[in-house]
Amino acid sequence: MTTDNFTPIAEIPGTQQPASHEFLRAMPKAELHLHIDGALSPQLMFDLAARNKILLPYQDVAEIEKAYQFSDLQSFLDLYYQGAGVLQTEQDFYDLTWDYCEHCRADNILHTEISFDPQTHTERGIDFDIVIKGTLRALDDAKAEWGLSYALMLNMLRHLSAEKAMQTLQQALPWRDRICSIGLDSSELDHPPVKFEKVFAKAKEYGFKLVAHAGEEGPPEYIWQALNILKVDRIDHGVRADEDPALLDYLVKQQIALTVCPLSNVRLCVYEHMQQHNIMTLLEKGIKVTVNSDDPTYFGGYLNDNFVALAEAFELTQAQALRLAFNSFDASFISDSEKHLFFKKLADFATQFNAQTD
Repeated sequence: MTTDNFTPIAEIPGTQQPASHEFLRAMPKAELHLHIDGALSPQLMFDLAARNKILLPYQDVAEIEKAYQFSDLQSFLDLYYQGAGVLQTEQDFYDLTWDYCEHCRADNILHTEISFDPQTHTERGIDFDIVIKGTLRALDDAKAEWGLSYALMLNMLRHLSAEKAMQTLQQALPWRDRICSIGLDSSELDHPPVKFEKVFAKAKEYGFKLVAHAGEEGPPEYIWQALNILKVDRIDHGVRADEDPALLDYLVKQQIALTVCPLSNVRLCVYEHMQQHNIMTLLEKGIKVTVNSDDPTYFGGYLNDNFVALAEAFELTQAQALRLAFNSFDASFISDSEKHLFFKKLADFATQFNAQTD
């Protein structure tokens, strides 16, 4: 998109300074890769289990937290789906979403595009409408109370069949005006994007934006499939793109956004430690990378925690942090006019922050 009337980040005074924790926490930003079930805190999990008379295999919150040690994506998903079982009623989904919205307010997230996985719940007998009504009611309340901008994304579970995904797409149609995009998540290995070609073609016919997890554990070929076969508008994760120079060139040329989740990648052993992460290299190459928290309560932090982790690993400058924040608004599914309002807030923040700290 164009950036007319936006002051280039490099021209903002002071932006070559190190990005302090204070700067990162106060910086306006958007989050584009957040699984709402992955924002279920241990305390809320415990509370909802008690409310719904569900017996958890944990004695207390501390025991739940100790279980958050993962060797790969599947070991996380096993616990993730177990935790989701405490969500039973519309009020449960409201409470879960409201808790995340409060974190948006604390982290100065002005716009969020959250993903919900209805199949996680419909597969265990929870009605689709219960899930989406509770989720949207919380988002609407946050928008009314402090102006949180949001879009809702429906993700299909790739370990289930394409036929079930198509059924879920049909269930979503009565809510078409409230759902922005259709995505693809869950176990990536052995479930290539091509498996869902017909589902995504139909979703495109209905006018949904399209996204897909690809290149987290799966190979660069999965990213190509998501782009060329599913025709997605954005890639979730995508960090393994650096294994294919032609793919990197394509991502730069087409300005395809990657919604990268640094803490998640380390927790799931995509990288052994943060200093190995390629997000800053991708940024320097001109790829439109964004920072996101993925499943924050399972992976050790919300969005600001991810920015702080990057700052500590890479000595992030203000200019780099602002570019990542700029990308988060630019890669979002809001209108160009809304993006420009956020761009201006971002530039004004940087100028005012440095004026106050000089």
